[in-house]
Amino acid sequence: MIDIKEFTKRRKHLMQDMGKDSIAILATAGEQVRNRDVNYAFRPDSDFLYLAGFWEPEAVLVLIPGRKHGEYVLFCREKDETQEIWHGRRAGQEGVLDSYGADDSFPITDIDEILPGLMENKTRVFYTMGIHADFDQRLTGWVNQLKQKVRMGITAPGEFVALDHLLHEMRLFKSATEIKMMKKAASVSCKAHERLIKICQPEMQEYQLEAEFVHECMFNGCRDLAYPSIVGGGENGCILHYTENNATLKDGELVLVDAGGEYQGYASDITRTYPVNGRFSAEQKALYELVLEAQAAAINMVYPGSHWNAPHEAAVKVITKGLVRLGLLKGRIDKLIKDEAYKPFYMHRTGHWLGLDVHDVGDYKVDNEWRMLEPGMVLTIEPGIYTGENRKIAKKWRNIGIRIEDDVRVTRTGHDVLTLKAPKSVAAIEALMASVNRRLSNPVDNEVMIKKKSVTKKKVVRKSSRLKKATRKKAVRKKAISRNNN
Repeated sequence: MIDIKEFTKRRKHLMQDMGKDSIAILATAGEQVRNRDVNYAFRPDSDFLYLAGFWEPEAVLVLIPGRKHGEYVLFCREKDETQEIWHGRRAGQEGVLDSYGADDSFPITDIDEILPGLMENKTRVFYTMGIHADFDQRLTGWVNQLKQKVRMGITAPGEFVALDHLLHEMRLFKSATEIKMMKKAASVSCKAHERLIKICQPEMQEYQLEAEFVHECMFNGCRDLAYPSIVGGGENGCILHYTENNATLKDGELVLVDAGGEYQGYASDITRTYPVNGRFSAEQKALYELVLEAQAAAINMVYPGSHWNAPHEAAVKVITKGLVRLGLLKGRIDKLIKDEAYKPFYMHRTGHWLGLDVHDVGDYKVDNEWRMLEPGMVLTIEPGIYTGENRKIAKKWRNIGIRIEDDVRVTRTGHDVLTLKAPKSVAAIEALMASVNRRLSNPVDNEVMIKKKSVTKKKVVRKSSRLKKATRKKAVRKKAISRNNN
């Protein structure tokens, strides 16, 4: 858990940037209906979570620099014994004061009466429009209420400032505590990927690998995944955001698994690709090692003073050279890169920011120039090659989808790969897949083998019983013949 003092520090930092005569208003996410009277599992809005550390729905955070009765106000649900019996515990007004560092708290049902008063005579409202449409309308209504009181000497805010501009710049730089949370998410996810590599085999279903990943993450403390898992075997690995995960894994194909656990709201994002049967074919190995080489070149460009696009440029150069070397592209390297001839094989960027969101907040350019990397930033490095049904290449190269992705922190002296423990070299993957009894690792196969063993055992028992009976009969006959002869 993140200490309450860190949330207090974040709010103070934001209020210093806001200045006097201002107010910041931030609502958490709303609960979403899954079907009829069942909701999806609730997760707070990431900006709200970053400032409040409060996980309940129906809450609004308000920051008022210089307010005598407390700068941090939190509207939330009241304690309710009946509702808590049915739906779980609530912090209530006293709870958020004692456990979440709020200076003042009011019931969420009273927000229409209280919040307009907190906005009186403020010149600026820090709020991000367009995220919660219904709350946008309520806020506009409160401002209009205040405008009607001008003859009473009350002024309404005259300026709206996007809150996310300040807040997302703060979120881009991770504290030591945040890095600790991300390392935990990464560590658990690495174990989950290793588990999948061990048990993967032909005739498994993609969703069986997905289920194993979920099990490993939840069992080790990641109660949620950072995003829907991608488990694509064969041609499905060439679909960048494939999430059906309902096909059979076939002998001779690769499987691409893009999956990451979330710990205390912080995401991990890892992709590994490996052969379903435990051995890379010559073509698969050639393309895989090319992607691995591109990733290494990109990671080497992660250090303070390097710019955001440098890792991507490094990956593109390695991939283009490699595709020419393998005969999949023809021409001069520089011209092929300029013409983006690599894009039919590598169509996405090499990474993105990572944090409370898997595609985390933060500008990629500043003043129209690529942003310089600085300590505390965390990004993914994820080059790939996808051949699909490309008719311009030989059949042996088609329908191969490969992506290798790691989470990388920018340090003072260079970088730190948070997800290094997830196996990714050809030798490591093949050795790991060969080291376990993979024939019995599939839960479905286990059941079949157990049944077969059970049937075999019964047959053996029956056969043994028949032999014993036959032996006894023979012994009885021998005794009878012996008595008669005597």
